[in-house]
Amino acid sequence: MGKDPWGDRLRKIRNSSNYRGDIFQNLSITEVMSEKGDFFKTFMKFLNKPKNTIPPQPLPSVKTDLKNLPDGNPVLVWFGHSSYLIKIEGKHILVDPVFSGYASPFKMKSAKSFEGSNVNGVDDMPDIDILLITHDHYDHCDYKTLLQLNGKTKHIITSLGVGSHLEYWGVDMNKVTELDWHESIEKFGLSFISKPARHFSGRSFKRAKTLWASFVLKTNNHSIYIGADSGYDTHFKEIGEKYGPFDLAILESGQYNEAWKSIHMMPEETVQASIDVKAKLLLPVHWGKFSLSLHPWNEPIERVMKKAEQINVAVTTPRIGEPLIIGEKYPASKWWREVVAK
Repeated sequence: MGKDPWGDRLRKIRNSSNYRGDIFQNLSITEVMSEKGDFFKTFMKFLNKPKNTIPPQPLPSVKTDLKNLPDGNPVLVWFGHSSYLIKIEGKHILVDPVFSGYASPFKMKSAKSFEGSNVNGVDDMPDIDILLITHDHYDHCDYKTLLQLNGKTKHIITSLGVGSHLEYWGVDMNKVTELDWHESIEKFGLSFISKPARHFSGRSFKRAKTLWASFVLKTNNHSIYIGADSGYDTHFKEIGEKYGPFDLAILESGQYNEAWKSIHMMPEETVQASIDVKAKLLLPVHWGKFSLSLHPWNEPIERVMKKAEQINVAVTTPRIGEPLIIGEKYPASKWWREVVAK
């Protein structure tokens, strides 16, 4: 479960302008559970989830040779939910990998990965130049996966405070960089800029002791926006005005609910956020691997596509494990419709 920040790290955190009242704060006032949300009623609904929150058949995934992805334009391979590998300028960046099969510290049925979504695992990964961890929630920061990747990872970039977990788990802190919002690092010829997101953090009952962030990834030739978990807010437009346009925006689109709409976007807001950041192309993520809400498993992508078609926003929809290549190959099949009830 990790460990909350202590010592010198905690002293640095307390000096952050984003840390007030002994916790990190969002740009806008943000309630994790809205006034419409009733914790007990929501908990009971989770105990009796509708059957359609889980795919009725295994997902149609693609097995790709990740160690031999093509050179040239940036390549991205999505592994479901918010895990993906980017090859750019010959470097491999792995974002929020969760390959343990569960989005929780325990093997809970409600947090088990969908059948067919685990076509790739740690052994399939190339050597990782940058492991990027956006925040410390279990569906983004997986203890088992991180320990397995540790020996093949050159450097870790994460949000301020998340290093406390890594240090507690025995990771060499000489290869870890923690960033506050608006801080940046140049590594292996790549530029990473930490930017705001509207969310929260925590691996126990304590919340917001570590930071959450989105990231701008820039090279001399390309720019990618890694949106991470976020409710809709003004930061998207501000990022677009300062750093856009982006070749690709990777934005969350699933695990939403009206009860917690401030911390997870509705699919229609995902499409609007892609416009705000001035993205040429949208990749909707945070769906297709775990059922962490109460909506049908395929509802996020259907709602994204409907809104995108209405307002002419370009969307790419690769299968899990299927490469997309910026400027060359943008998978666009509606593959989720192949997964029908028997």
